[in-house]
Amino acid sequence: MNIVNFKNVNVAYEEANVLNNINLTIQEGEHTVVLGANGSGKSTLIKLFSNDLYPRFSTEMTKEVFGKKVWDIWELKKHLGIITNDLHYEFTARSPWLRGFDVVMSGFYSSFHLYDHQAFSPLHVKKVEEVLAFLKITHLSEKPISQMSTGEVRKCIIARSLVHDPKAMILDEPTVGLDIKAQINFVEMMQKIAQERTVILITHHLEEIFEEISKVVLIKDGTIYKQGKKEELLTSEHLSFVFDVPLHVGLENGRYFVKQVL
Repeated sequence: MNIVNFKNVNVAYEEANVLNNINLTIQEGEHTVVLGANGSGKSTLIKLFSNDLYPRFSTEMTKEVFGKKVWDIWELKKHLGIITNDLHYEFTARSPWLRGFDVVMSGFYSSFHLYDHQAFSPLHVKKVEEVLAFLKITHLSEKPISQMSTGEVRKCIIARSLVHDPKAMILDEPTVGLDIKAQINFVEMMQKIAQERTVILITHHLEEIFEEISKVVLIKDGTIYKQGKKEELLTSEHLSFVFDVPLHVGLENGRYFVKQVL
């Protein structure tokens, strides 16, 4: 099944297009990175995936997610786990007293708190415990957000998205704000998640691209410049064009790195 199938999709804010003629297909099991500079349209593309944003109507347009053109947005989000920095900041700002267990439990109602009117069963509790154990963060169950590191909060939010067993995960620049050790640990977590569901990584950091990712989508100025196999697109030539700066791209121990050509 295709996770997304977009043909001739355009998105506008007011009059001007911010995404132009998007043609993109991502299949289930096809771990993918969407790579582009800040302001290239990556965040808008995420909103297209989640149906938080709709394209301009056209008879020549196709926009399908998991094979359907029309979704109840809350039902869709059970199939599509989306992790953004905005979600991270919402929890740290609005609910710093929540424990790790509570953060994960809140995923059943897509809320930022636990409320008295929300009904939770022993099955909900069991699922939260399973997800915490799967990500090896059971030790965060009783720890309040206010006492967690950035990486620990991020892991709890990922666990929150897993309670519905989504078919795919979209991770938007997931290592922002993490130190080097936490970045390495987080990439290992993404690899573990990729064993069970499709991962779509949105980033401008080559260091986040783990070995299991096979497809690359390069986006520039609201348009998909190229898409295809990782080995063919992660080159000095292509990335220099996408980021508007002379770059050298290298590969070491299965991981890509980049440096500016002076």
